[in-house]
Amino acid sequence: MHIPYRQIRAVYTDKTIRVYQAYSDRIAKSALKAGTFVSPPFKMDRMTWIKPSFLWMMYRSGWGKKEGQERILGIDITREGFEWTLEHSCLSHFESKVYQSHEEWLHIKQNSPVRIQWDPERDIQLNKLDYRSIQIGLSGEAVNRYVNEWIVRIEEVSPLCSEIQAILNDKNISQATNILPDEKTYPLPQLIEANLGIHQVNCSHNKKTS
Repeated sequence: MHIPYRQIRAVYTDKTIRVYQAYSDRIAKSALKAGTFVSPPFKMDRMTWIKPSFLWMMYRSGWGKKEGQERILGIDITREGFEWTLEHSCLSHFESKVYQSHEEWLHIKQNSPVRIQWDPERDIQLNKLDYRSIQIGLSGEAVNRYVNEWIVRIEEVSPLCSEIQAILNDKNISQATNILPDEKTYPLPQLIEANLGIHQVNCSHNKKTS
């Protein structure tokens, strides 16, 4: 099955979409108790990155083994909120296929509360794949909306991470794959796809590989 170079894949319902974050014990405990992030210890004035891809979160956190990333949280947020972030976002790096000029990109970047990065997706052994996964950085207004309006539920998924890693250690890749979160292609309006450079880059990438 061909997977487009840029595509959002996630666990979602008709009302919510799940994103992942990894935190220290202190931040995770307060968030799980309150049902949202609590400041302090959560820092509202810092950019916070949310990731719809479970395996990219595993790569970033080392299966929850990296210092300060021991607690993996699955956060269900409203789809309206998620799409608001994409509508009000700017790519972290200038791309000529998306922006008319470097100056236009700088202007949008300076006035946007959301950053977008497209990084290589990972397989279950955390190897790079040929297609990309989205990372969404929230700051300013986006963080306030995320914490105070969009979060519907927070669930700790650290036990699942440990279970999958233990099965992988026993060399049973098939069994481990079967209990991964079931991520499907997330549908987006064309205007949001254009804002994220999805259509432009996918068309260019297809030409190079055909």
